Amino acid sequence: MTMKEITIDAKGKSMGRVASQAAAILRGKSTAEFAPNKAPQIKLTVINLKDVKVTGKKMKKKMYGKRSEYLGSYKEEAMDKIIAKKGIGYVFKIAVNGMISRTRLKKPMLKNLTVKE
Repeated sequence: MTMKEITIDAKGKSMGRVASQAAAILRGKSTAEFAPNKAPQIKLTVINLKDVKVTGKKMKKKMYGKRSEYLGSYKEEAMDKIIAKKGIGYVFKIAVNGMISRTRLKKPMLKNLTVKE
């Protein structure tokens, strides 16, 4: 089986819609050879992500948290600060990560995702 390459153009589309489309493709739902116990041979590239729409007040109100093992270590940052630090590709990968089922196949599927801002 050879790797199939798919490209999604995110220009002018909503981030959530592009992320859900990417998650379905990475899962292999769009192929005839879909098997829930096998990672599909699909390389997905998302282009023009800098032109994606973020609707509403999400830039200021959507919070991303992180923690370490220490007590009181939970920290939150708004979406606009995360995008300024790490880029919109990082936020997009978090969105796709949350949409893929939590199995052993999650990591191999996410390795096939490439984001070009």
